[in-house]
Amino acid sequence: MAMVSQAQEKKIKKADTKFTNYSYASAIQSYEDLVEDGYTEEEIFKNLGNANYLNANYGEASNWYGQLFQLGVTDIDPEYMYRYAQTLKSLEKYDASDVWMNKFKSAMSNDQRALAFGNNEDYLEKIEERSGRYELKNLGLNSKVSDFAPSFYGKDLVFSTARDSGLISKNIHRWNNGAFLNLYKATGDDQGNFTALDKLDRKLNKKTHESSTAFTKDGQTMYFTRNNSVNGKFSRDEEGISRLKIFRADLIEEEWGNIVELPFNGDSYSVAHPTLNNDETKLYFASDMPGTAGESDIFSVEINEDGTFGAPQNLGPQINTEARETFPFVTESDILYFSSDGHPGLGGLDVFGTDLNDDSGKVLNVGRPLNGEEDDFSYIVNEGTRKGFFASNRDGGQGNDDIYSFLEKEPLDFTCHTNITGVVKDKKTGALLANASIKVYDTKKNLIASSETDANGAFAMEGDCTDGNYKVVATKADYDEGDKIFATVNAKDATGIEVVLAQKDKSAPIGTDLAKYLNIEPIYFDFDKYFIREDARISLNKVLAYLNEYPNVKIQVGSHTDSRANDSYNLQLSANRAKSTAAYLVEQGIDEGRISYEGFGETQLTNDCSNGVPCTKEQHQMNRRSEFIVVK
Repeated sequence: MAMVSQAQEKKIKKADTKFTNYSYASAIQSYEDLVEDGYTEEEIFKNLGNANYLNANYGEASNWYGQLFQLGVTDIDPEYMYRYAQTLKSLEKYDASDVWMNKFKSAMSNDQRALAFGNNEDYLEKIEERSGRYELKNLGLNSKVSDFAPSFYGKDLVFSTARDSGLISKNIHRWNNGAFLNLYKATGDDQGNFTALDKLDRKLNKKTHESSTAFTKDGQTMYFTRNNSVNGKFSRDEEGISRLKIFRADLIEEEWGNIVELPFNGDSYSVAHPTLNNDETKLYFASDMPGTAGESDIFSVEINEDGTFGAPQNLGPQINTEARETFPFVTESDILYFSSDGHPGLGGLDVFGTDLNDDSGKVLNVGRPLNGEEDDFSYIVNEGTRKGFFASNRDGGQGNDDIYSFLEKEPLDFTCHTNITGVVKDKKTGALLANASIKVYDTKKNLIASSETDANGAFAMEGDCTDGNYKVVATKADYDEGDKIFATVNAKDATGIEVVLAQKDKSAPIGTDLAKYLNIEPIYFDFDKYFIREDARISLNKVLAYLNEYPNVKIQVGSHTDSRANDSYNLQLSANRAKSTAAYLVEQGIDEGRISYEGFGETQLTNDCSNGVPCTKEQHQMNRRSEFIVVK
């Protein structure tokens, strides 16, 4: 048994050695052999997960990370939670991925990736909103191995490929058993077709990896990535890593020469994937140099007029996370595209864009179909033609990584919008109010958006992404204005807003006679009578409806007589008329505390038919009446 145990320990040590020497492909096989022998130790699952993860074998990585967490170990580095969540995305298990991202967020609340996830829990919906903007085509120049890192060189396309090493052992890269990368040029015509394919000259292609080129507009200067080397041969540092460096070359009599490495390269870190801004005053690149937040960050460096360089500047936490940000490309209008597995995406590396002229630093996923569940990277685009290229290891390709061409049918919209949705209701009845006018204002009373409620009382608008408080103001005829305050935080949508409107108080002012205000027939009485006539009930019912609509209104019923009979008799008769009028309203449900009444006899005639004046019956009728005077 001791001999068996020693043999197994040697196997573990050998597999670990391969892993620490970055021979990931052979390490995977070694660890898998150990698992078959019954070994389920934590480090084996970690290393198997990592080796597959770093080789973009996300399905296999997910399997091993899953088995790692099944061990029930409580002190596992949260980074494994993050990687597990990422691999679940590549299997399109987004709900399960979100579960592990929430665990990661709980463990690493200040991590940029956790913050980005917490602020964008609806990231899949946002990605779908930006999807469908590309038409893709797999290029015919792809091989059965790896082709990636396209760059524009006039009409031509320069890219990196592993196609031609002949798979001789000394030219095999131990990371993934792939051949060393070389630079090729595809010759293009005016229609964008590629008519020939040639390997760049031997001064550029050494027994190292060469990739990721960038050319000046005049075609005379080239920046490219190469592994650390000694006398043109592949070399590693003390940790067993062959670091990446950026080199510059000049075109001299149609040949590339004067090849020098850039001064900010280092032997203990990598610098790779150069790209130039439009006026060629800045070089952007990816690196894990000191000051890097994650596995690799995007940096920029000033190119001085004399060809020297400034100090590299990290682009900061809006762009760089604790994971991988790599393969930058800058357009003519200063849009930076890059690949990342730190920002919320669909799985593996996704392509993102950010406007370098926008201080808010919004980073947007470019959406499907360009992004998918695997690695999508090395994106370049011509803003004039909207045509470009990128690489992906998605299913259906010819090799490990393929270059795809694309047509961008619609540019990425960096204008940030938030959705503002809600309803408007009647305060008293709760009924949804159609055709209400809706306006949104910021704290400086600037109008942000406007709309109108639909037939169901609902509204939907696009608002401002700037953090802060906003006010929704709703107006509608016959209603008082209503509003609702809401806050925008991290560009999240504002939904479920409810604005309540109260009907305007159209009650008559104090002193108003409701008979005139409501434009109804006067309440008339027969001669020497005080009962309510049938024709009077029509008008009284309208007064009743008014009092029901405005329950706070109080009135005084004032009743009158004509001038016939003596004054004291008429005063009593008018009091009886006022009392019967008020009683009718109380009988119909009006609180008696809202109605007072008084008789005025013949003291307030409406015409000249006073004592002794001859008048017609009709003229006397005009004075036998009740009035409804608003007193509160």
